[in-house]
Amino acid sequence: MSGRPGRGRDVAQLLHDFGHDLPEPVVATPEAREPRMFHGASWRGERRQGSGWVGAKAPVTQYQMASDQAPALWPFIAAPGLPPTGAQMGLDELSGGSFYVDPNGWVMNDAIPVTNSNVICSGKPGRGKSGGTKTFCLRMMDFGYRTLILGDVKDEYEKMCRAFGVEPIVIGPGLPGRINPLAFGPLADGWENLGAQEVQERSAVVFGRWLTLIRGLVGSQHIGQQRVPFTPSDETVVNMALDLLTGRAHGQSRLQETTIPRLWELLRTPTPDLISGCRYRDERDFLDQTRLLRDALGRLVNGVLAGLFDDYTNIEIDWRAPIQSLSLARLAPLGEEAEGTALTCMNSWGRGIREITDPGDLRVVVRDEVWKQMRLGPEAVKSFDADLRLSRTVGDIQWANLHKPSDMTGVGDGGSQAVAIAKDLLHLADTKIFYGQDPAVAEELHELFGLGPRAVNLITGWALQARGRAVYMVGDRLYQVQGILHPLERDVVFTNDALTSAA
Repeated sequence: MSGRPGRGRDVAQLLHDFGHDLPEPVVATPEAREPRMFHGASWRGERRQGSGWVGAKAPVTQYQMASDQAPALWPFIAAPGLPPTGAQMGLDELSGGSFYVDPNGWVMNDAIPVTNSNVICSGKPGRGKSGGTKTFCLRMMDFGYRTLILGDVKDEYEKMCRAFGVEPIVIGPGLPGRINPLAFGPLADGWENLGAQEVQERSAVVFGRWLTLIRGLVGSQHIGQQRVPFTPSDETVVNMALDLLTGRAHGQSRLQETTIPRLWELLRTPTPDLISGCRYRDERDFLDQTRLLRDALGRLVNGVLAGLFDDYTNIEIDWRAPIQSLSLARLAPLGEEAEGTALTCMNSWGRGIREITDPGDLRVVVRDEVWKQMRLGPEAVKSFDADLRLSRTVGDIQWANLHKPSDMTGVGDGGSQAVAIAKDLLHLADTKIFYGQDPAVAEELHELFGLGPRAVNLITGWALQARGRAVYMVGDRLYQVQGILHPLERDVVFTNDALTSAA
């Protein structure tokens, strides 16, 4: 038997030995398959050296981190950077670069979504709001800006003034300083040489400012729980009285300055020209119809304005000095209403002084504790509204400080005219700065300022973790900034001297 030793022949071999061959089997050709790109693997990996095999499944670990830590793990995209012009205020925590604040420069830059240079700054006391304000003023001086503090109610800027050799101007009961909120200001210069059209234009500005002030002062008074109304008839009376007192009614080429007490006295003893010009039948009819107006002005003249804003201005201000501050700290014992009334008068006077400016005379006008003025009622809010609108006229940076968002809604009852006007003021400041706030005001931040949850969480969380942290809203852009002070600046802007001495 043939074949391999130790093995038998199979059927095919046996038939072949007898001359028969089986047909070749048909083998199906497998279809060509594309190579596999991925290969499945167990979560343990391949069990061989260097394959990453593990003997047990690792638990999933979760981490929470702030946005200044997260970029190490995830490439967050920050808001577009701002140009390096103006005051260098600190570090942009999202980009890691320096953060600069230049409100007027932003208005001139079409790439930045702002149309005015006004700034509203708010923050819980002790979080760095006052220090940030003073730091901005200090650093803008390098670019030719001067600072005007219209009403320092807590003498916070006294140390800063004296650092530049400037003595703050103090106004208070028993002190000699007087400011006349009905002063003409620089618009009266060269009045006698003006043409008829320019006289009319300047008159509209000056008398409009005065009327806004009187409306705010009268509207700050109460009849029980109600504000004293300032009617169109009252407006006509005040306008006519001011025309007679200044000589405008008789076409005088040089107008005479007047005061609030002189206005009140004329309303108490009206002249025939005033009675007929306001279309009253006689003196008795005039006195009956203007009783509320006269009583409101009389209360101001004999009350909170007594000895403060009831005479001609007798203070001299050096407008070339780097800073000027008008202190109202001596009014604190008279109460918040007196301080608010004084701020209203001070701001009206300051608006008049800045209605005409020399080229290049740029100011940072700080309006501190503005909530005290706004709580005097809707007319006082309108007066503050006029102050903010001045920035578009002369190019000043109007910087208003608040404590918390409810300062904008605490000016009246919910849904009232005063609250509506106060909310509209937010649109007059395209730059908003938020220092740390308690979590309890998170809903107010969202409702009033339209902030999203990320910004609200930063203000009520991250900004509370260290002094000087702030969230900047420049138009619709959000920036997370850590303020930085030089040691020499800290000595000037520090506002806790009383606490330090007590400790």
